[in-house]
Amino acid sequence: MLETAIIGGGVSGLSLAKALHEQGQDFSLFEARERLGGRVLSVPFAQIELQADLGPTWFWPDSQPLVTQLVEELGLEHFPQHDEGALLHLRDADQRPERLDDKSVHLGARRLAGGMARLVEALAARLPKDKLRLQHVLLELRDGDDFITLVFRIADQLVEVEAKRVVLALPPRLMEEKIRFTPDLGAESKAVMRTTETWMASQAKAVLAYDKPHWREEGYSGNAYATHEQAVLGEIFDACDVTGTKAALGGFLALSPELRESFSVGLPMLLSSQMSQIFGPALGQGEIVFQDWATEIFTCSTLDRTSPAATHTDFANPLLRRPLWAGKVYLGGSETAAHGSGYLEGAIEAARRVARALLQELALASQGDIPAGQDTLDAPSLNAASLARFREWAASQMDAAFDSYRHRLNRGLAAQQKEQLTQRAVLGAIEEVYSNALGVLDELPFDMLNVQVERGRSALMSDVQSPFRDIMQGLIDNVTEFNATSCALSNFPDEHRLSKEYMQTIYKDIAAAWQEFSLAANALLLSKPKNVSYPSTGQGN
Repeated sequence: MLETAIIGGGVSGLSLAKALHEQGQDFSLFEARERLGGRVLSVPFAQIELQADLGPTWFWPDSQPLVTQLVEELGLEHFPQHDEGALLHLRDADQRPERLDDKSVHLGARRLAGGMARLVEALAARLPKDKLRLQHVLLELRDGDDFITLVFRIADQLVEVEAKRVVLALPPRLMEEKIRFTPDLGAESKAVMRTTETWMASQAKAVLAYDKPHWREEGYSGNAYATHEQAVLGEIFDACDVTGTKAALGGFLALSPELRESFSVGLPMLLSSQMSQIFGPALGQGEIVFQDWATEIFTCSTLDRTSPAATHTDFANPLLRRPLWAGKVYLGGSETAAHGSGYLEGAIEAARRVARALLQELALASQGDIPAGQDTLDAPSLNAASLARFREWAASQMDAAFDSYRHRLNRGLAAQQKEQLTQRAVLGAIEEVYSNALGVLDELPFDMLNVQVERGRSALMSDVQSPFRDIMQGLIDNVTEFNATSCALSNFPDEHRLSKEYMQTIYKDIAAAWQEFSLAANALLLSKPKNVSYPSTGQGN
């Protein structure tokens, strides 16, 4: 039986596999396609030695530290996106484009030499080949209490695999539509998945190669926009190689998936015609590579293809980061990320989150027993054991606090409250966590003999307080992301998008609750007995 099955061979799945492999953990990665990479796709031209990126093309070091760090770790060569020169804007199909000087578009973006597929290749090269299984289409997950049964289609056969835990490094909409879950996930989980748009899933991209970069010679950057109703390419950019000698222009199609399908036969001619109209007759002919992601069944769901594009947010609904089936199933695709959702940055962020959770779980499971013959714990060991149990309990409170917040928010909405919905729900959730924490702390045994007390404060308080800093920040992050993605709050602008002033008011409430909890916890510790002997449980903490 596998320890961990990773579903999806994109950057998220590969990054997670790399993290587990480096820690010596057992896993296998299953990918439905014949290739790795997911939405990362670099395609060679036939006539020139150049890889065209038909999926993700750029990363931004100033705002995407995770992908930047990974690129450096893997030793990949990168170079700045060419932005020098004038931008062209075609507003009317019957007119010449307008020239706009000093208009930078890509704001510090960088590209990988040889295409973004170099990132995928470098990640895969770090992994044992026998751990990577292509052409495995996941059809079903069945909960077996202590394990998960995965049902794959491989060619015309159905194959079952058992794993202790599963990570779905896939777009949420796709997994909700394509995978059967037994038992069912429930209405709330499925609704969140359905409302999470898969970034760029319904888009199409084309790259055209030329004998030389004519636009650069004429003082143009290669950046162009076409905003008239008949536009084929809406946004165009320079797609030359690192040397600038292998010439190409890339672009995102302005046509809907339905129109792209209708015009499929004549699409190459339409693309060449628009390039010629914008940049001149020298660009009337060029080799074209093209990718319509709306036709990719392992990327684009029915909802992605048919629903209007939503406003893209940099973060996902926090419920997508909630493990399912008692912690046996994790969601790890880019669209589940707390930062950089939909981008490469989000894919790596999601992989790191899941890796931390899995490695922590495995570490706890592997902890040994207290040595045989140790019948009692001395004071330092007793206190350390109780603090460890308290930290373990506190670690489980991130989800509990968020659940309490959502419950209180829904009660406020049902009661038709119109003001301070978030503030009241956050404070109530925090006070509930602190109240429960005092109850847990009261039940745990401590020996206060030789525990230093300075100015009335127990030296154990730092260990008691430390878990809650992450819990409180995590709750605020989850609240912010949940509110911004909640349809129910869209009619409450002040609650939907929390202002800086509103957040400052909430932070004042949090600070007051924190002070009250700290005083109560310190008083509780000081009331604990001194010089006691506590029997060993014989189990690790």
